[in-house]
Amino acid sequence: MTAADKRKQRHSASLATLGPDDPEALLGVDFEPRTRPPTVVTTAEPGLVALQPVLVQEENAVGVVKEEKKRVGNGEQRNLVENHQAHLRADPIEFSKQLSLWASGTGWRSYTDYIGGRVFYPGYSDDCMRGILSSKQVNKRIQEVTEKRLAGLQLPEGPEKEKKRRQIQEELKKEARRLSEGLVAKMDNVRFLRGFGALVNNILVRMYHQGLEISIPEYARFKEVAQMAASKKQSLLILPCHKSHIVPISWLFFRLGLSLPHIIAGENLNMPVVGPTLAKCGAVFIRRSFGDDPLYSTVVKEYIEQLLENGKNIECFIEGTRSRTGKLLPPKLGILKYVLEALENGRTEDVWVCPISLQYDKVIETESYVNELLGNPKEKETLTGLLLNTRVVQLQLGRIDVRFQKPFSLRGWLDEQKKRRSTSTTSPLGGTGIKNDQSVLLRALGYEVLAGINDCAVIMPAGLVGTVMLTIRGRGVGKSELVSRVVWLKKAIEARGGRVADFGDMSPEEVVERALEFLKYLIGEQTDLIESTYYPISRFELSFWRNQTIHLFVEEAMLCAVLYTRVKAGGAAPSQRMERAEVLRELHFISRLLSNEFVYPPDGLEANSDKTIVALEDDEVILTEGELIGLNPKERAAGRNNFDFFCFLIWPFIETYWLAAVSLFALAPTSPPPSADEPVAWYAEKAFQASAQLLAKTLFAQGDVSYLEAVNQATLLNAFQRMVDVGVLLTRRSTSNAANASIAKIGKDGKPKLPKKPASVPLMALHPDWVPRRQADGTIVPEGRLWEFVDRLSKFRREGKNRRDNKTVSVRVFAHCSTIAPQVIEYTAFQNDMPTSDFWAEKRQAAL
Repeated sequence: MTAADKRKQRHSASLATLGPDDPEALLGVDFEPRTRPPTVVTTAEPGLVALQPVLVQEENAVGVVKEEKKRVGNGEQRNLVENHQAHLRADPIEFSKQLSLWASGTGWRSYTDYIGGRVFYPGYSDDCMRGILSSKQVNKRIQEVTEKRLAGLQLPEGPEKEKKRRQIQEELKKEARRLSEGLVAKMDNVRFLRGFGALVNNILVRMYHQGLEISIPEYARFKEVAQMAASKKQSLLILPCHKSHIVPISWLFFRLGLSLPHIIAGENLNMPVVGPTLAKCGAVFIRRSFGDDPLYSTVVKEYIEQLLENGKNIECFIEGTRSRTGKLLPPKLGILKYVLEALENGRTEDVWVCPISLQYDKVIETESYVNELLGNPKEKETLTGLLLNTRVVQLQLGRIDVRFQKPFSLRGWLDEQKKRRSTSTTSPLGGTGIKNDQSVLLRALGYEVLAGINDCAVIMPAGLVGTVMLTIRGRGVGKSELVSRVVWLKKAIEARGGRVADFGDMSPEEVVERALEFLKYLIGEQTDLIESTYYPISRFELSFWRNQTIHLFVEEAMLCAVLYTRVKAGGAAPSQRMERAEVLRELHFISRLLSNEFVYPPDGLEANSDKTIVALEDDEVILTEGELIGLNPKERAAGRNNFDFFCFLIWPFIETYWLAAVSLFALAPTSPPPSADEPVAWYAEKAFQASAQLLAKTLFAQGDVSYLEAVNQATLLNAFQRMVDVGVLLTRRSTSNAANASIAKIGKDGKPKLPKKPASVPLMALHPDWVPRRQADGTIVPEGRLWEFVDRLSKFRREGKNRRDNKTVSVRVFAHCSTIAPQVIEYTAFQNDMPTSDFWAEKRQAAL
């Protein structure tokens, strides 16, 4: 059975297990066919109340585009806002009627009968604060910090020391109270929640005018788990993806009759007006970095553990920040660490992990994402400005599709992982330190959640069209071919266990036209030709939509990129084949290199490769003859359309990692170190990263790089982090004057102004084994480990018509690297605890 078959079987099995609730009964008559007379249910089981009709009489949805009436759906998904009137001028009577329902708290809007831990009652936040301040954990930390500060004063034993101890303790208690007040969600007033819910509802249905859709079977399954968790006083850990500021999870829970989650948010959102408003709806503002504040970290930890102990729901973004590239970011594990510790310390019996996918017809921030990724100064952007901007609110952005992956027991997952890993002789859980064990488990949990989000995600029409536009050769594509490739892509996604957003009886042509309407500023149309031809206007911005499909094809894309290393050499077809062993070696290399970008199946390199080879053979893309693998003659005859499709998906990422690797030549010191005992040259990290992106932009402008999206800052930073992970780059922090001078602002006198308190500045350096050698004239010598690494990586790159030489790195590129060479901040000795580096000598099990 192939990996695709397993994914489809797993998905079908999960949807078949819906529990006792019938989907139509679960959703209520509000979502019955429009010809049935409605009924109003005001007292019923919470899951039923959540989805009852909002109006007493039958009506047509006002403000919905008429063409969308054709989108009936497959009976398994429903629009939660279909009957909501968003425009006062369109129908003032109906708008006023709906507003009055919110004001009076009619039906589900009362939010008095919901599934989960009790919230929104007077004094709720005070109860939370009392719990934090009276906890053993916080008071123990106060004692520890008191003694540490007292020891620093070196006071003799006696009354004076006791007095100082009491004074420090009181100060720390006040500080703990202040921290708690800023941290705890102020979920005290349900009337405020209703009013804010009405506002969010109106904004949401105006912006996403075609609605917010959910899957009935998925919600039935999710509701069943929520009921079970509530009965056991256990929490739901809500982990949605994060592509936009518009993440309507709390609104969705309000609408469906579920206990609203406490939302872990960045402290940057805690601004006047917006901060207190969000806190009253469940926002928990946390610093991005806890620094050296042990009391703050303890208060946060205690608050998280108390929420879990009391069965309150928690929502946080597994990616840590919004994804500017369209695909999932590597997981951030801070909150997961607290949750895992709460479980292992017995603060809760279990936590139910709930990956959720949100997909959009259009994301309003994509233009600003492009500017940020190109390294341009970030415009100050706030949620308040985003929501209250009248131009934004009146945009018609299509619809949002929300999908629930089957929640899983963290206790069950943890027990299974420990059991599985304890049987592995290579597992860190076989006997290393607890801290290392936990880090392995946290990383595994993070990627389990990402895989869950990918598994339940649906691909929107914009994702289909955007992917096709960026995976074809030539300047543009005709309408008929565009529709044909979209149909092929839809089938390919479904064959791999993926899902495409359902649009009922709309034809493929209509779905494509719908997507083109939302992408009209990114895709142009030339009509004065034999056939209307579409062409990309903004490839960079379109890559946001292409990246939403890549997770479904990453194994095939990598294998095709490996075969391309032989195909691009040309020659007769037999000479373009590769030995299976060589394919595995190259797959090991490229998959390990890109492991910060993608979530791989857990079966290991050889097993995944075998499945991928079989799948590509079945699709007649490749042909195996014994131990030889090459292109299928039918694929050659068809112009390599499908083979190129897979390569086009992965090439921009390979290009970015090549750029990152080439930029490391700039870290070769231009002069010898002052002492042979201190050979490691350290550079300011942020300054070098900015210079590396400038190099990337230059190489794109001069034709050495094929893709503008390869210049993007987010993927470059991932590439540098991967170099750190494998020991090519070293990192540390320094508070030296030289380090602080590198980040100091220049005063009016033209001199750098050092901060009053020395900052801890991140530095980076090449591992001594990887430092290139320079000739006497300063030019870089093309040899050594870094050169070999770049040479190997360059073989995977797309051959470009603008690159006129076949060298791995041209003399001109080397000259640019020398131009951007940053100033050495300081030299140090090579420490014994610094990692050794042998990039491609590690075991294959760590790869694809």
